[in-house]
Amino acid sequence: MSSITTELPPIVGEHIAAVNAFDTDRIVATFAPDAYVNDNRREVWGADAIRSFVAKEIVGDHVTMEVTEVIDHYGDIIVRARYDGSYDKANLPDELILTNYFGVRDGKIASLAIIFNQPSPY
Repeated sequence: MSSITTELPPIVGEHIAAVNAFDTDRIVATFAPDAYVNDNRREVWGADAIRSFVAKEIVGDHVTMEVTEVIDHYGDIIVRARYDGSYDKANLPDELILTNYFGVRDGKIASLAIIFNQPSPY
């Protein structure tokens, strides 16, 4: 069952806190060893690749996340967050809201898809 909540599961809360602290080791520690991240239609698989991605594109670009909504959808966690940082903001809105789809298994993030959603016509 879907439910809108304001509470983050502990591992997702730790992930966001680690992102906001620009701490590569803490961020990577939130993932399962064989996890994947899909960001901007790119798949990043496994701890080593995720570490490289995080170091360059999250910590390197000083990305911050301000949570605006949390939804528990049948055990998967959907987090909408306002993003900021020193990344290239060309062609992006002034307020960038990205949706993060977390698959959590055994207390670790097994999958994370970060999507810049568009309004639905439906």
